[in-house]
Amino acid sequence: MTTAPATPPPPPAVRRVIRAHNGFKLFTGLLWWLPVFYVYQRDSGLGDAEIFQIQSLYYLAFCLLELPTGALADRFDHRRFLQAGAALLAVANLLPALWTSYSGFLTHFLLVALANSLVSGAGSAYLYEYLQRSGAAGAYQQAEGSGRAYALTGRIVCLPAAGVLMQWHAPSPYVLSALCCAVAVVLALRLPALPGGEDDHEESREKSAWSARDQLEAFRTLGRSPVLVLLMAQGVAVFTLVRIGQANLFQPILTEKELPLAAFGLMMAVTTLFELAGAARSGWLRRFGEVRSVFALTVVMALSLALLVPAGLTGTAVLLCVFSLAAGLVFPIQRQVVNRAIPGARHRATLLSTESLADRAVCALVIWALGGFLARGAMHEFLTLVAVCTVALMGVLAVLVHLVRRTPRGPSGGRPTPKKENVA
Repeated sequence: MTTAPATPPPPPAVRRVIRAHNGFKLFTGLLWWLPVFYVYQRDSGLGDAEIFQIQSLYYLAFCLLELPTGALADRFDHRRFLQAGAALLAVANLLPALWTSYSGFLTHFLLVALANSLVSGAGSAYLYEYLQRSGAAGAYQQAEGSGRAYALTGRIVCLPAAGVLMQWHAPSPYVLSALCCAVAVVLALRLPALPGGEDDHEESREKSAWSARDQLEAFRTLGRSPVLVLLMAQGVAVFTLVRIGQANLFQPILTEKELPLAAFGLMMAVTTLFELAGAARSGWLRRFGEVRSVFALTVVMALSLALLVPAGLTGTAVLLCVFSLAAGLVFPIQRQVVNRAIPGARHRATLLSTESLADRAVCALVIWALGGFLARGAMHEFLTLVAVCTVALMGVLAVLVHLVRRTPRGPSGGRPTPKKENVA
């Protein structure tokens, strides 16, 4: 175990950028309609088949858009994509208040998919590059964690209020979401250019126009960086576990444990508080090694799901809180590990978008399998299977990362990894 040196506080200009970035994540994450959109669509006349068809098309659109938008963000300006994404999200949030039909909700979700794809890779890429070029790279993990903490705080505020707002005035959650995104646009406009960034972008434009060749170069980077591929695969496991535990199976689990429906929102708010605590304090685990911590936390999340099978209601509440705490801790560290493993800055947003695409593609396959398990009343089997597969996968990935890092590589093999991050 190695103790990392204390990170000096970033300069005022960097702190302003971090605050603006945190505010951007907060206001783009304040989607007040998330807990009630299903009820709103049902009240608007849509059936279950139409509602879930829209969800399927949303994930498909996100997968198709994620890579091109990430590559374009690398080609042009990360800030412009953050601004465009927030503005588009504001427009998308207004549509259900004005166009309550299948076409309106489908358009809404397709625009949400486009807006999210515009900011998903560009946001992390901009923050990492700005801090690195400003000599404050050591502040990235804490900045990413505090940004996620801001977004989770917004969820805690939204979840209890959404139902009351909808009863008062049905479209109000969508209108409030649009107003929050308008604030995010203002914050994105205040983000400064990367130090030396304008010159770098001009040089990039002179070297080549964006094309499929740039995409191939990004994939070649993956081929030359086996550690990056392995760390991204671990990130896919984290994302899939979080989607299963906090979205797809959250309500079926609580129903199975006979929690009253009225307490569902309260339980979600409590678990979100634990996730917030983890996201805000992920730096505590730095002394144990970042890569080692990511693998260990992923195993904790998987085991928490497996232990839900024999647990009673109280045990379920405790395990869901442990799961959320681990999720909050792991995300900022995993972002730091992947960003650090990316060799160079030219294709950073493209590579981060590639990971995001893989996240959603794998999650879609797992959720498709989940439907079959639930149809035959085998949710417990599914949770156990997911836990066993995840623990086995983490063991294999940890060994492979250790072996690859011990293998000498030439200059094309990517950036050398600090010794303090070796995996046990």
